[in-house]
Amino acid sequence: MNAKIKTLEEISEICSKLKSEGKSIVTTNGSFDILHAAHVRILERAKQEGDLLIVLLNSDSSIKKLKGNNRPIIPERERAYMIASLECVNYVVIFNEDNPLEILRQVKPHKHVKGGTFVSERIKEEETLVSEWGGEFRHFEVEEGYSTTNIIKNVLEKYSGENGKIS
Repeated sequence: MNAKIKTLEEISEICSKLKSEGKSIVTTNGSFDILHAAHVRILERAKQEGDLLIVLLNSDSSIKKLKGNNRPIIPERERAYMIASLECVNYVVIFNEDNPLEILRQVKPHKHVKGGTFVSERIKEEETLVSEWGGEFRHFEVEEGYSTTNIIKNVLEKYSGENGKIS
């Protein structure tokens, strides 16, 4: 497995060390179920906000709670591996909760970035929490035409009319 994938305990230690070296830590979070170009662009932009980027990745169980039993499409270890393989990502931490608040409390990033679609009440909690230690919250607008849900719908539409036949 990719060495960039860390536990909460490991990332807490890493962040303490990096902060003592004066490094600026940026976090973002999400499901990243079917990785697409808009995901990658958001991650690249987030990385530009500081010295290193930590992606807080929803576990399979948390995605099921948020998006239903048919999700995720890609299991958490595979999603973590793909995200960690991106040059712009320094570390990935998988979390089981509905939101990343506990990890944010422990890491205390200088900036927390959200991109794409979101539930405003949940985002407000993250924004309020990050501001408690003087961190900055950034939101990048959704990039139209990209969504995991639309990719799933597109695949189903393309192959449902041909008896599920894939050529």
